[in-house]
Amino acid sequence: MKILPPFFTWNFFMLCLSSFLFFASFNMIIPELPAYLTSLGGEDYKGLIISLFTLTAGLSRPFSGKLADKIGRIPVMVFGAGICFVVSLMYPVITSVAGFLLLRFVHGFSTGFTPTGVSAYVADIVPFNRRGEAMGLQSLFGSMGMAAGPALGGYIGQIWGIEPLFYASAFTAILSILVIIRLKETMQDPEKMSRKHLRLHRHEIIEKRVLQPSLVLLLTVFSFGTVLTIIPDYSEYLGIQNKGLFFAVFTLSSLGIRIIAGKTSDKYGRIPVMKVATLSMAIAMVLIAFAQSKTMLMLGGVIFGCSVGMNSPTISAWTIDLSLDAYRGRALATMYIALEAGIGIGALISGWVFANKAENFPLVFSLGAITAIIAFFYLFLLPKEQRFLVPEDKE
Repeated sequence: MKILPPFFTWNFFMLCLSSFLFFASFNMIIPELPAYLTSLGGEDYKGLIISLFTLTAGLSRPFSGKLADKIGRIPVMVFGAGICFVVSLMYPVITSVAGFLLLRFVHGFSTGFTPTGVSAYVADIVPFNRRGEAMGLQSLFGSMGMAAGPALGGYIGQIWGIEPLFYASAFTAILSILVIIRLKETMQDPEKMSRKHLRLHRHEIIEKRVLQPSLVLLLTVFSFGTVLTIIPDYSEYLGIQNKGLFFAVFTLSSLGIRIIAGKTSDKYGRIPVMKVATLSMAIAMVLIAFAQSKTMLMLGGVIFGCSVGMNSPTISAWTIDLSLDAYRGRALATMYIALEAGIGIGALISGWVFANKAENFPLVFSLGAITAIIAFFYLFLLPKEQRFLVPEDKE
C-alpha cells in the first residue's frame, strides 16, 4: 500500500476539493460569454470579458495579501468564493451591456482573494523540500476544475441555455465554501477585521523579493489571456461545436505533469523547469496560430496544457522560496498581480488585434509565442543564486 506524503492530510484534501469547485464555478461560464455578450449587443467588447475580470483581481491582490497575513487564510478564501456565488446569480438579472461588464468587473474580486488564501494555506502546512510537489498537487485539483468547468458549461449551455448555466455556476461556488468553512486556520493569532486592514501603505502593495518570478509569470500568461478571449471564436471558425473542448483538452493535458514538474523543481531547481515551460508555451502558440484543423488545434492545446502544468506549481514554489514567512500573503499577492496583469493584457490586446476578423487569428496567437520567448531568454539573465537555487540550499 502506497503511503501518502505527510502533507496529504484531510485538511489538505478538503482544500484541494474546494479549489476544484471554485475554479469550476467561474470557468464553466467562459465558453458561452462571448456569444452571450454578442446577444446583448456588445460584440465589440469581447476583449473586456477577461480583461475586466483580471483587472479587478489584480487590483484586489494587495488587499487579499494583507488580509491573509492579518486576519487569516480561510476568511480570504471564503470571501472570494462568496463573490462568485453572488455575481453568478446576478448575471441573468442584469442584462444590459454596461451591467454585464460591471458584473465581470466585480466577479474578478473572486480570483483576487481565494487563490491567495489557498496558496498561503498550503505554504503554511508543507515543508520546504516538498513545496513544489504540494503546489503541483493542489494546482492539479484547480486544473481539473478548470477542465470540468468549461466542458460542463458548454454542455449545459447547449442543452438548457445560458440562465441555468449561471445558476449552476452559483451552486458550485457555494459548495466550495461549504467544503472549507470548518477547516482549522493555519495562521497563528489572527487579528479581528478592522478598517485599518483596508488601508494600504506603499510598501504593502508589492513584495520586491518576488519580482523576478512575477515578471516571468506575466510574460508567460499573456498567452493564457489570448486563449481565453479568442479560442471560442477560433473553435467556431474551425467548425468545433463545443467551444469548451479546447479548454478541456489543454487543462487535462496539464494534470499529470503538474506533480512531476513540482517534484522535479524540488530536486533540480525552479529555473530549469521554467525554461522548459516557457519554450513549450512558445511552440504551442505557434501551432495554434497556424492550425487549419481540429486535430492541429488540439495538438497545440496539449502542448499548451503541458506548459501551463509546468508553469503553475513551479512559479508558486519559486515565489514562496523567495518570500519571508511574515509576508507570505503579500508575496503571493504580488505573484497573482502579475498573473492577472498578464492575462488581462493578453485578453485586451488579443481582442483589439483580432477585431472579429478571421484573417487576424495567426497574428493574435503569434504574439503569445513572442512573449513566451522573451520569458525564456530572461531566465538566462537571472543571477546565479537564482538560477541554481534548489531546496537543499536553504536547509
